Amino acid sequence: MSRKPWDLDFTAEPEEVGALRRLMRLHLGVWGLQEVTDAAQLCLSELVSNIITHIGAGTPATLAVSMNGVHLRIEVHDPDTRALPTLLDANVESESGRGMALIDAVAARWGVQLRLDRKVTWCELATGLTSPNGHVEGLGVLRAEAMLELCAAKSPRLFGAGRLGRAVAEEAVITAITDFLHWLRAHGCDVEDVLDRAQSRHDAELSGPVDGLSRRPSA
Repeated sequence: MSRKPWDLDFTAEPEEVGALRRLMRLHLGVWGLQEVTDAAQLCLSELVSNIITHIGAGTPATLAVSMNGVHLRIEVHDPDTRALPTLLDANVESESGRGMALIDAVAARWGVQLRLDRKVTWCELATGLTSPNGHVEGLGVLRAEAMLELCAAKSPRLFGAGRLGRAVAEEAVITAITDFLHWLRAHGCDVEDVLDRAQSRHDAELSGPVDGLSRRPSA
């Protein structure tokens, strides 16, 4: 799966945080990284809130999201090179320092880069990917791969031997779905109802509802 980096200019305002969180959820759903959505949204909220608190509401900023190997990298750029995020030993009553403490708790690593015209505060989250362009080994994926391997073992003339390549695996998926459709009809099941229920379950497992968005990331 190709996961192309994207970025978005925004104004650091409290009302922008919700839209940015929804955008993050949408993109991670497309990238197949639903398992890190909650952590990514938390880190994004804290990074933006840090700008609002320490630099000021209305600050022009940029969100940049990319992959660094098998880690999800989230960057927030702002123009103030003086206000540096600091990890404090914040207790439960403290209002200061908790943002970076939360990021430190959920991220694999984080840091700050100073450039001539801006500051970049970033964090990286472990994704569970087996390779940068691979997929997360979720239970559903593992079950599907076990079924595909069984199909290949039962029909070596159709699918060959060894681990299935992507094109051959897609053909195996089509064959398996077709066989299931035949099975459903043979047992008097409502095929359309089963397909609708399967699609609904798939969508529910991918992500929660995403509100309409008026912004698009840059190409």
